[in-house]
Amino acid sequence: MQTFFQQLINGLSLGSIYALLALGYTMVYGIIKLINFAHGDIYMLGAFWGYYVINFWHFNFLFALLSAMLVGAVAGVIIEYFAYRPLRHAPRITALITAIGVSFLLENGMSYLYGSTPRDFPQIIEPVNYHVFGVLISNIQILILVTACLLMVILQVIIKKTKMGKAMRAVSVDPDAAELVGINLNRTISFTFALGSSMAGAAGVLIGLYYNSIDPLMGMTPGIKAFVAAVVGGIGSVPGASIGGFLIGLLETLVQSVGLSAYKDAAVYFVLIVILLVLPAGIFGKNIKEKV
Repeated sequence: MQTFFQQLINGLSLGSIYALLALGYTMVYGIIKLINFAHGDIYMLGAFWGYYVINFWHFNFLFALLSAMLVGAVAGVIIEYFAYRPLRHAPRITALITAIGVSFLLENGMSYLYGSTPRDFPQIIEPVNYHVFGVLISNIQILILVTACLLMVILQVIIKKTKMGKAMRAVSVDPDAAELVGINLNRTISFTFALGSSMAGAAGVLIGLYYNSIDPLMGMTPGIKAFVAAVVGGIGSVPGASIGGFLIGLLETLVQSVGLSAYKDAAVYFVLIVILLVLPAGIFGKNIKEKV
């Protein structure tokens, strides 16, 4: 039982990272029906930004996190403006290929500029372990979980309670009708990219604290798993992306706990296949019929 609860804590910590990443995928898809495969690399940029501002500018955790969110937001807006906006009315496959190209550009650009050797992320918070009923919980895990949940709550408040959030929901339902009633389509889409990318920037700093290591290719696998989380939860659903992220994190740690670490990625994709067969729209997704 203690082992189960230990893996539960580990899974929630990792799942909160996937949830933050999955939010970016699901928000962008909900607005412009694009799978932004460069999203995982914005997470990598956030981790590297946190690494440099902590090492060279001696930022504390809070300022490193907030500045990484700002850098992620700016990167997301720039990518949307130069890579995706010109292709907004092009076939979806064109935008999808462009997203993959942007991902490779960011990965190889960072490898060229800073090398591909992994770097040790600075531990600005002294690790402290707590034993609760035989379960080991670190202050880093608590910080990651609390920070991620707080960011998810703030995101939900922005979407549900603010004027821009209402505009985002209107655009996701019908972009043409939203534009007719005076909503600035470009501004709303840019804000969506900024908001989703800021979550990825925050996740980069949190994963640096969790694993203590970063590299230019670190966003590839977590990015794909976060996409799986978004699909499992229901692509386009913000609560679904959060739940999907936690489920994927729990699944991964439970598979490792039974001695199948080499197959943890396979387990994630197996669950994706099962979910798509049983619930094609995901757990919280809605089946929408299209007229042809």
